[in-house]
Amino acid sequence: GMQERNARKAKLLYDAIDASKVFTARALPGSRSAMNVCFYGPNDEVDARFVAEAAKRGLDGLKGHRNAGGLRASIYNAMPEAGVQALVDFIHEFEKTVG
Repeated sequence: GMQERNARKAKLLYDAIDASKVFTARALPGSRSAMNVCFYGPNDEVDARFVAEAAKRGLDGLKGHRNAGGLRASIYNAMPEAGVQALVDFIHEFEKTVG
């Protein structure tokens, strides 16, 4: 059951990123991780603002790797589907503020 649950979580998040006009997934669909979802905005300033505003809502640990930059959501087994949904909801909300 965990594999199916993790696949649903990853699909939920990648679907939101793929539909986004602000964010882009770092990996192509055939090479995507179901545990670490890496994505990025149009520039470092937007990424930093996203991380800061997400943290205010309790969505922590979204800053990407120090060498790769961008954003990274770790959605390992312990992350509930509701947590991924909260991130997806925040992505949609944040997009409305980026011009």
